[in-house]
Amino acid sequence: METQPVKKPNHIGRILLLAALVAAIVAYFAIPAVHATVGSIVTMFASGDFTVVREFVASYGGYAAAVSFLLMIFQSVIAPLPAFLITFANANLFGWWQGAILSWSSAMVGAAVCFYIARILGRNVVEKLTSKAGLQQIDTFFERHGRLSILIARLLPFIPFDIVSYAAGLTSMSFWGFFVATGIGQLPATIIYSYVGGMLTGGAKMVVTALLILFALSACIILIRQLYLEHQKKKAAQAAQADTPEE
Repeated sequence: METQPVKKPNHIGRILLLAALVAAIVAYFAIPAVHATVGSIVTMFASGDFTVVREFVASYGGYAAAVSFLLMIFQSVIAPLPAFLITFANANLFGWWQGAILSWSSAMVGAAVCFYIARILGRNVVEKLTSKAGLQQIDTFFERHGRLSILIARLLPFIPFDIVSYAAGLTSMSFWGFFVATGIGQLPATIIYSYVGGMLTGGAKMVVTALLILFALSACIILIRQLYLEHQKKKAAQAAQADTPEE
């Protein structure tokens, strides 16, 4: 898989996106209310407490779902803030399946935003938003797993969601291939986190349970894939041996 896009960036899109980013930076530094809000959001994520996120979202009343949606997109762009805190909060506020739909759909939009930021603005900007080392690790992962890279990365909870989206935008893969693989791959984690989040009361026990389930699922995925690859290699070796003419 190539690590740079085949098509040249759209210059109009690049200008508009850069203008939006500059406007956001100016607003952050020039408007005290914006600076304070962003600071409180980052502090909220850093706390690692889903109840803090839930209270923040709930404080907006009828606009809570819209705020949660925007919050998921924000954490996608400002990698690597933990998205699972929002997923827990959504399930706790809106019910597990309604929260799952909200978390899944907003994460999809966040992934698309990251993909197009990378595709339009290029690697230098992405490295500033994420990290050079992180991108290099994902590049290696893409080279190793080829076309299934996005699906596998989404199924493995220890691979950063946002950096994968950025890295994908730097490759030649199509947006819809990326989007479909993301949608399918993130479903298991979203459902598990949402189901557990709907039962959370502030303790850490259920959070640990959710993580253990996801890691067990990840181990199964890796094992199944390894067995499949070994089977394919064995099959290819047998076919090559059968095609070799006897002396």
